[in-house]
Parts: sequence; structure tokens; C-alpha cells
Amino acid sequence: MADGGLPVVHEAFEADAGGDIADYVALLKPRVMFLVVFTALVGLVAAPGSMHPVLAIAALICIAVGAGAAGALNMWYDADIDSRMARTAARPVPRGKVSELEARDFGAVLGAGSVICLGLMVNWLSAALLALTIAFYVFVYTMWLKRATPQNIVIGGAAGAVPPMIGWAAATDSVSLQSFVLFLIIFIWTPPHFWALALLRTKDYARAGIPMLPVVSGPDSTRRHILIYSLILAPLGMAPALIGLGGTFYAVIASVLGALFVVFAYDCYREREGESADRAAKNLFAYSVLYLFLLFAAILVEQGFDISCLLPLPWTS
Repeated sequence: MADGGLPVVHEAFEADAGGDIADYVALLKPRVMFLVVFTALVGLVAAPGSMHPVLAIAALICIAVGAGAAGALNMWYDADIDSRMARTAARPVPRGKVSELEARDFGAVLGAGSVICLGLMVNWLSAALLALTIAFYVFVYTMWLKRATPQNIVIGGAAGAVPPMIGWAAATDSVSLQSFVLFLIIFIWTPPHFWALALLRTKDYARAGIPMLPVVSGPDSTRRHILIYSLILAPLGMAPALIGLGGTFYAVIASVLGALFVVFAYDCYREREGESADRAAKNLFAYSVLYLFLLFAAILVEQGFDISCLLPLPWTS
């Protein structure tokens, strides 16, 4: 696949002056932040009991800021490789809109502030989980795994899977099997989601020296791994219906979404050459985002509107 899009900058450089508001917002990785907040909200709503709306909003804001802090610290440390990739060359640091030190300090202040505020306003268990998530993403994934192993996204994906547990802990001051199942779904979803993108950006990752699976093991091996993880994800997505997080409505939604995920993954596995291969990988990547959103939205609808009791499953009635 030919590289396209933005020109690649080969040297990250210091900003002449501080960037504008839009540049600092970009440092927070808003799209990633939205997914983090959404999955945390699902964990919070699905948790037993009730939480004062003001505290719930405060918890979600702290989780959002913590996710943004991790994004800013990632852009600080990865400025060198971001400047060599077409997909990331337009980020604020490679473009010189924000200096590396400004990005580092911005992320550090936001990260510390989000953890402290969450602990003081909600509880310290959720704050500890947020701190662990930020630290894991920055120190384990960004600084170590990303540049060291093709399994970077498999292990590093744990950071992006923790937000439902943080939301659950914010509401209950505890963790549970239910919140861990939500963690597992995102954990298993992450590799096929990112490997589909990596298939489209293999040359980008190779140029930056990032040992993503398509670079190290080749596209065919990557497609096989995608299919294997998808076959695990489809039944795992049904698990919330077995442990009381979802009823008949969720079970139907999860079964359809899981089957479609396998179909898209198999199409990606089958199509291996030319434009059809790129299209299959692109379709899987786009669908994977929709899959996770709709799966968690089904839990949110059932738990938020308490409709699971209207259509109980046989083993829950």
C-alpha cells in the first residue's frame, strides 16, 4: 500500500512559542479520551448501588483528564518517531507548535492533578487505578513495549482496558468479577483493532522502527492473529449476559455484533493482496470501533434504564 496523506517530518523540533488551545487539546488525544470516558461511564452505571450525580460527573472528568495526560506524555516521549510517520507527523510536537518539554510538563501536571482530585472527591481506590493506568501506559507501553516487541499492543492494551474498572471502583469503592469481565473484553478487542490499522500503516511503522506485528512477522501472520483474537472476542462479548450485567437485549446485540466481527476478521484474513486487502483491513478497523461502542452502549441502556428485568434470561429469572 502506498503511503499517502501528510508529509513526513524527519526531525522533531522545539516550538518557538507555546501552541494555541487547539494544539493542547490535540495533545489530549480527544478521540481516545471519548472512548475512555464512555467505557468508564458504563462501568460506573453498571455498578450496584447509586452515586451522587455531581460525584459521578467529577469522577468522569478526572478520568478524562487522566486519559488526556497519558496522551500528552505519550506525544512527548514519542516525538522522535511521530515525526517519521505520516499518520502522526501533524501532531503538535512534530509540527513545532508545542515543545517536547511543554508536552511533558502539561501531561505530568494533568496526570497528577486528575489522580489527586479523584482521590479527594471520590475514593482512593479509583484514584489508584487511574494512577496505575497512566503509569502503565507511559512507562510500560510507551517507553518500553512499543519499541521492544511485536506484542506491544497486546500487553500495552491493558492500559486502555482499565477505565470500566475505574468507573466501577468510583461507584462502589471496590472491584469485582463484573468489572474485570468488562476489562477483558476491551483487552481482547485491542489487538485486532490496532493490527487492522497496522496492516494499513506497515511502511509507516517500519520507517519509524516500531516492531508492530506486520513489520516483524508479516501481514499474513498478522491476519491469522487477528482472526484468532476475533474468535475469542465474539463469545467473550457474551459473558456479561452470564454474570448479570446484561439481559436478553444485551445477549441478542452481543451475539450479532460478535458474529459480524468474525465475518469482518475472516474477510481480512482471506483478502491478502492489493486494494481488496486494504479495504478489508479498513473495514475491520472501522467496524471494531463501532463494535465496542455498541456493545458497551447495550450495557448502558439495559443498566441505565433497568430493562434487563423486563426480558430476563432463563438463568437469571
